[in-house]
Amino acid sequence: MTHLTTHVLDAATGTPAVDVAIELADAGGTVVATGSTDADGRLALGPELLEPGVYSLTFGTGEHFARSGTATFYPSVTVEFTVGDEPHLHVPLLLSPFAYSTYRGS
Repeated sequence: MTHLTTHVLDAATGTPAVDVAIELADAGGTVVATGSTDADGRLALGPELLEPGVYSLTFGTGEHFARSGTATFYPSVTVEFTVGDEPHLHVPLLLSPFAYSTYRGS
């Protein structure tokens, strides 16, 4: 079973993306947990342990950019991933108004 964390970095400003709403859902679309990033752009999300399977994280990127008056192409970003038997999974998001990337972190 897996513990999940995420981190959102605003690559356009080089700063953590604060107060980004994030939703964790299972493969059926059932919302498992919600939360918002802290002052360092980080969030531990979900139940303490996730069962193996497919999940998605949806990041409220539009609201993040709207707070600073920045136009963005992406009103939200959804990242789908597979949870195995690892004890910890980190899914970061590098974000700018017109691009994003993600990777399996450590």
